[in-house]
Amino acid sequence: MENINVNENKNPISELISDDVYTLLSSQGLIDEKSIRDYIIRRKFTSLRANNVNTTEAIESIRIEYPYLQFDTIRKIVYQQRN
Repeated sequence: MENINVNENKNPISELISDDVYTLLSSQGLIDEKSIRDYIIRRKFTSLRANNVNTTEAIESIRIEYPYLQFDTIRKIVYQQRN
């Protein structure tokens, strides 16, 4: 899997946890990179849709950033039920 810019120097979920907490969790191997990636994708999709971008264009825009993901994979990520 391609690295998704999840590293100790950059906190992609800074609106949820502090940089110090993220760094600590990351250094202990407690960060699930796939879940972080999916969260970022859902956040980008929501933002694009809020700016009146149609669904297909929003997913295609996300595919440019994550070329290793197929259209249907991104669609499943953005529409999956969250517990």
